[in-house]
Amino acid sequence: MMVYQDLLTDDSLKRESGTKVHRANIQASKAVADIIRTTLGPRSMLKMLLDAAGGIVVTNDGNAILRELDVAHPAAKSMIELSRTQDEEVGDGTTSVIVLAGEMLHVAESFIDKKYHPTVICRAYNKALEDALSVLDKIAMTVDVNDRATMLGLVKSCIGTKFTSQFGDLIADLAIDATTMVGVELGQGLREVDIKKYIKIEKIPGGQLEDSKVLKGVMFNKDVVAPGKMRRKILNPRIIILDCALEYKKGENQTNAELLREEDWSVLLKLEEEYIENLCVQILKFKPDLVITEKGLSDLACHYFSKAGVSAIRRLRKTDNNRIARASGAVIVNRPDELQESDVGTGAGLFEVKKIGDEFFAFIVDCKDPKACTVLLRGASKDLLNEVERNLQDAMSVARNIIKNPKLVPGGGATELTVSAMLKQKSSSIEGVEKWPYEAAAIAFEAIPRTLAQNCGVNVIRTMTALQGKHANGENAWIGIDGNTGETADMKERKIWDSYTVKAQAFKTAIEAACMLLRIDDIVSGIKKRQAPGQGPSKPKIEQEGDADNEQMIPE
Repeated sequence: MMVYQDLLTDDSLKRESGTKVHRANIQASKAVADIIRTTLGPRSMLKMLLDAAGGIVVTNDGNAILRELDVAHPAAKSMIELSRTQDEEVGDGTTSVIVLAGEMLHVAESFIDKKYHPTVICRAYNKALEDALSVLDKIAMTVDVNDRATMLGLVKSCIGTKFTSQFGDLIADLAIDATTMVGVELGQGLREVDIKKYIKIEKIPGGQLEDSKVLKGVMFNKDVVAPGKMRRKILNPRIIILDCALEYKKGENQTNAELLREEDWSVLLKLEEEYIENLCVQILKFKPDLVITEKGLSDLACHYFSKAGVSAIRRLRKTDNNRIARASGAVIVNRPDELQESDVGTGAGLFEVKKIGDEFFAFIVDCKDPKACTVLLRGASKDLLNEVERNLQDAMSVARNIIKNPKLVPGGGATELTVSAMLKQKSSSIEGVEKWPYEAAAIAFEAIPRTLAQNCGVNVIRTMTALQGKHANGENAWIGIDGNTGETADMKERKIWDSYTVKAQAFKTAIEAACMLLRIDDIVSGIKKRQAPGQGPSKPKIEQEGDADNEQMIPE
């Protein structure tokens, strides 16, 4: 093989092939998994990362850590992609995915040493994945979404592994409140929860974490236009939301107007004023209490509004506007002359401007049936708030997953142990070479409970043997590790649960990724051509006048 290499590739190319690549890939993936391994479970450690801008990230969210890492090895890069996929798909379980995938590759290493073909290993892994998912279906139990206590337990076990677990129910409550509020019924028992668009997390440093709350409505970082003249507190406001500017239209680019007589000048000014007055009159016809516009609002319009006792807010973000519209029931209107009574939002109970810290915030709260909300987070420092926000995101994703697919599996490594035990039993009935990798995949699932036990600081071998013994005879699928104390316990009693969607997604992602990395047998790097040695830097090509008309100069 090596003889031909020089013929095929330039000397600047680096080419590795065969088992060497497999080993390197496995090594890299294991390295990534080891970085994250200590952040699994309730007794997890935090990682502190300095990002390029010099900011600090303190977190134990698998995805957040990997996002900040700058990795050169291609295999490690694809591992990092895994946790991102997991985060985007289901929002939780980012750490477990990486640990699982790393373990899957680790057990495959011995087979590659024994000259097994990667395809055989992959086939066995895929078989194991199918069986694992069917086991998941067996042990999953359905849950009633409207039962608050169950939901709380569920979300809590998801956040139990996070930094905010010491604040107990607080974050779980926030997450459940927020997601149930924005849920929209699609009919046929389906619910759509759009976390990204309709739940805004507003972080304000200061105060205590206990002051955090879910508003029945929205808040945004703006004050009314003329604070002295306009009301800052309105009960049951009538809200009109515009998406056009309440000022005189300016020309697109420079507009010149020549005026011959002096009177024309005052006519022009008058026209502008009348135009704005018309706009305001059209809006004031509907007797609003609060006018919100995305664009500018001229002084004159401001004067008309304050004379009529209407509060106005200008230059609001589009996303905020959408949230206000969903919360108060208003419709965003494009032109004032198209306003109708139905466009006025009357759903809000209170409009108020409050000063928090040293900034003013406008609240539109106590809405009747808000379909959008703001979660207000308070805390001591920015880093703390960022971490709380990440945890809240995870918690809301879990709540959303349960609302969409109300099935639970046991947490605390119990699911993985059950899957592992089942696969071990099945492996005896598999014929041919695939039997061994299949069994190895079964053992790889134990990485999660093992890591949990390690992070608790209990005797790993004893704990694992006890657990394996309990699961092997299949008496109770719910026996796992209580991450706080490290003892083996029944997960049903301890209320340690995981969402079925998260687990299934984690298994799928991990095994598929392991297969993909195993299938790689050649890495060619250094695609850019190097200059031949001895040549100086090539001179830039100078255009002669003759070339100027040449069509070749224009790159297609």
